[in-house]
Amino acid sequence: MIQLPVRDPCDLCVAARDEPWKIIDESAHTLTVINPWQFETGQCCVITRRHVATLLDLSDEECAAIMTSAKRAAEALVRTYRPLGVLTFQNNGVYSGQETPHFHFHVVPRQPGSDWGIGPPQLATFDGAGRERGTVHERDGDAERMTRVRVPVDQLVETVKRIRSNLPA
Repeated sequence: MIQLPVRDPCDLCVAARDEPWKIIDESAHTLTVINPWQFETGQCCVITRRHVATLLDLSDEECAAIMTSAKRAAEALVRTYRPLGVLTFQNNGVYSGQETPHFHFHVVPRQPGSDWGIGPPQLATFDGAGRERGTVHERDGDAERMTRVRVPVDQLVETVKRIRSNLPA
């Protein structure tokens, strides 16, 4: 059984319901939202409208909609930021690094000078990235790193507007 993180209320459900300024794009099954932790400028997530925790919980229609939405987000990010590459990833369970119990698919423009290494930015710099099987990352030592990537709301609002203006027609 995949062990899920606990977060009540679900921050992604709250964002979808109460923070419409975070929404970059939407479809019948998905919302693309700005990530408040900007490991790379423009990092966003495609989330399901329905509250489900992992890839294993998705319907076939949701799976297809997620990839379509991720492609739209990637196209907008390329138009907006001209990145060197676009990283996409998704975590299932606390042992994979999932921190929110709501399915979300990261779309990250990778920039010149990035210091996040290869792979998911929040995982690539863990001191224990090669940690022993069956151990969960403890966030105790992450304070400096998390402070560095936390972005003020007004800056996130502007980022959302920039990306939204570059979505494909």
